[in-house]
Amino acid sequence: MAIAKTSLREVDPVWQRICDEGRDTINDEALMGSVVHAGILNHSSFENALGYRIAMKLASTEMSEQTLRDIATNAYEAEPELALAARADIVAIVDRDPACHRFLQPLLFFKGFQAVQAYRLAYWLWGQGKKDLAYFIQMRTSEVFGVDIHPAARIGKGIMIDHAHSIVIGETAVVGDNVSMLHSVTLGGTGKEDDDRHPKIGDGVLIGAGAHVLGNIEIGHCSRIAAGSVVLQPVPPMKTVAGVPAKIVGEAGCSQPSLTMDQLLNGCGGAS
Repeated sequence: MAIAKTSLREVDPVWQRICDEGRDTINDEALMGSVVHAGILNHSSFENALGYRIAMKLASTEMSEQTLRDIATNAYEAEPELALAARADIVAIVDRDPACHRFLQPLLFFKGFQAVQAYRLAYWLWGQGKKDLAYFIQMRTSEVFGVDIHPAARIGKGIMIDHAHSIVIGETAVVGDNVSMLHSVTLGGTGKEDDDRHPKIGDGVLIGAGAHVLGNIEIGHCSRIAAGSVVLQPVPPMKTVAGVPAKIVGEAGCSQPSLTMDQLLNGCGGAS
């Protein structure tokens, strides 16, 4: 007997959870009804809701919400991986952020999540050769969210940017999967050369608040960068670095620093 294939939209636990939470929110706080209906319940899919949210945030007198929604719709239809990455980002935030208790929170309220999804849209546009549109998205994302990610940067899935203020990620930067970073992080270059000049961040890395990683250097997987550090040299996998300039101060202390979010140098089995 033939088995019919089921699409992601027919069985989408993240979207179903968000819708259920939206209805619960209205029951608990009726004044949130218009926000929840506009942002969640009026939409038939996660992709539609996400496109609406990005468009609403980035719209301006220069480019309308409808135009931005059309761009997002085209992107999600052409590249389903964009929305899959967004789902992974939501799950990551719920798992790692103690202030996040519901799946709808990142979609409706968290500018770190929204900024990353706007970047993903700009990245898709950049890959399609629509560079001026991508620059426009980058500009508006920086203006609205305080997060400046070049559209050519490559960022993996399961990303959490907590608080998401004054984030800068340069053109040739690469960020792996399951990376967590806090506010005021810079992944920057060290000069004006037009070449591969930005950091390469491995999977599972935790980058503390105010840390600056500069130059075409590799940060090994599952390492920790302490808050306020300035990293100018490569970091081996599963190490903790701290200071200005940053030096190795111990082991990472656990297999997944970005998941535990432990930033104490003597925590999680780090430096002794």
